Amino acid sequence: MTGFAADTAEIETPAGVFSCQWDLRAVNGRGLDLRFRLPDWLDGLEAGLRKALSGRLKRGNVTLSLKLARADSASTPRLNPGALDAAVALVMATETRAEAQGLGLAPMTAADLLAIKGVLELAPEPNDPAPLVAALLARADGLIAAFDAARGTEGAALGQVIGAQIDTVESLTRAARAAAQTRKGDQIEALKAALARLTEAAPQLDAGRLEQELALIAVKTDVTEELDRLDTHVATARGLLTSDEAVGRTLDFLMQEFNREANTLCSKAQSTELTRIGLDLKTVIDQMREQVQNLE
Repeated sequence: MTGFAADTAEIETPAGVFSCQWDLRAVNGRGLDLRFRLPDWLDGLEAGLRKALSGRLKRGNVTLSLKLARADSASTPRLNPGALDAAVALVMATETRAEAQGLGLAPMTAADLLAIKGVLELAPEPNDPAPLVAALLARADGLIAAFDAARGTEGAALGQVIGAQIDTVESLTRAARAAAQTRKGDQIEALKAALARLTEAAPQLDAGRLEQELALIAVKTDVTEELDRLDTHVATARGLLTSDEAVGRTLDFLMQEFNREANTLCSKAQSTELTRIGLDLKTVIDQMREQVQNLE
C-alpha cells in the first residue's frame, strides 16, 4: 500500500541542537522491503527504526530518509590554522616548481584555499550518539503514526472500491445461476436429439451405453459447484475486508481462486449467455486483483 509522511524538527541533546528532516514513503510490494538513508555514524538508529516499522507494516517497498544537521552555533564553520598553513605551503611549493619549469599558474584566491579539504571544519560528531539516537527514535514514533494513518485512510477507500467489485461478482454469480437453469432445458433437448441421431445412424450401438455417455457429458458441463464456490469466495472476501489484520496476501490468493472458478465456468458454459457472464466475471476479478495489490 502506498503512503507518505514527512516531518521537520529541532532536537536538543547534550551534544548540541540538531535539525532533522524526515521523509517516509512506500509503494506497493508483494513483501516488506525496508530501505534507509541515514547518517552512518548514528549507531543503532537503523535497527530501532527497522523494528518500529516492522511492527506496523507487513507489505510494501518502504524508504525512510533522514537529513541531519547542527542547528546551534557549533554548525558555524571554523578555520583550522594548521591545515591552512599546510595548504598555503603546498600552493607556494607548487607555484615555485611550476615557475622553474617555465609554467605560469593562475593566481589562487582565498576562496580556493578555503575549498581545500580540512581548511574549514565543522564541529566534530558527538563522541556518544546514544542520546541523539534515542531522541530521533522518539521523534520517529510520531512520523510512523502519521504514515500509518495516511495508509489507513487509503486502505478504507480501497476497501470500498473492492467491496463494490465483490458486489458485482455476487450479482454476476446470481445471473450465471439463472442462465445455467435456463440452459438446462435446452441442454436436455440437445442431448435427446444427439441420442436419436446416433441411434438412427448406428442402430447396433447399445442404447444404454449411449445414454450413460450422454449423462456423463451432462455432469461434466454442470456448473453448480463452480457457482457455489464463487458464493463462498464472496463471503470470505467480505469477511477479510472487515478484518483489522493485514489481509492483502490472503486476498491476493483468493483472487486466484475467483479466477479459477470463472475460467472453469467459461469452459463449461455451452451457452452464449453463460459465456458472456463468465467473461464479465473474469474482467471484474482482474480489476479486483489490481486493487488488492495495494492492500496490506
